[in-house]
Amino acid sequence: MADSGDRRIELVACEGVAIITINRPEKLNALDYEMVLALQRAAHLVESMRDVRVAIITGAGEKSFCAGGDIEAWSSWKAEEFALSWVRHGHRAFDALARLRQPLIAALNGHALGGGLELAVTADFRVAEAQVNLGSPETGLGIIPGWSGTQRTVRRFGAQTVRRMCLLGEVFSAEQGLGLGLVDKVVEKGKALEAAREMASRLLSRGHLATQTAKMLINAAEGEEQERALESLAGGLLASNDELAIGVSAFRKKQKPVF
Repeated sequence: MADSGDRRIELVACEGVAIITINRPEKLNALDYEMVLALQRAAHLVESMRDVRVAIITGAGEKSFCAGGDIEAWSSWKAEEFALSWVRHGHRAFDALARLRQPLIAALNGHALGGGLELAVTADFRVAEAQVNLGSPETGLGIIPGWSGTQRTVRRFGAQTVRRMCLLGEVFSAEQGLGLGLVDKVVEKGKALEAAREMASRLLSRGHLATQTAKMLINAAEGEEQERALESLAGGLLASNDELAIGVSAFRKKQKPVF
């Protein structure tokens, strides 16, 4: 088990798969500020684990995958603190998850609403149990989805579906979400993590470098991390060329390289 810095964000890695669990079931796995920071640390830890090829994120308990941001945690913040800390660090954490080099699977063991839906959207695949509801109720509270719920969610699922959730306040069942592309598979109650593990096994059987590169290119096509995708692929291409070895060797010998 790796230490995320917060016992409510658990990270366990075994046999090529890392599992991040939001462990605050008594609060429906709602996120406070410290948990948001811990999620970012967990994502960075997963990214650094060279033997991990797939990641899964899920929630503890049976009622909620994640209820989003804990209202008690942020409602008393001043406007500038809310914008510069809560929203900003939430974006950093969710971006880190969405941009993992490894494919990420969200095992939705319970409802994914508000920030919980935004968290699920960071994953490449979503497996939802049949009882799960999905939605973005924030405008009913006088606020907007703040962790890319109007941006990444639109890029991945289309503007009209997001309009229905965000403007009209529609909440979709897992089966409705399957038809809309919000989830990739619906399973019976209690089976989300098992189904996510099965999907992880399928991903593990494929070329890991090709899978990671394909994920990066798909992200770039969606407008996610285009700069990193271009520079990573270009850097990899050049690193396979003899010129890099020539340049490094000359640098170490304090000589002028001859390409």
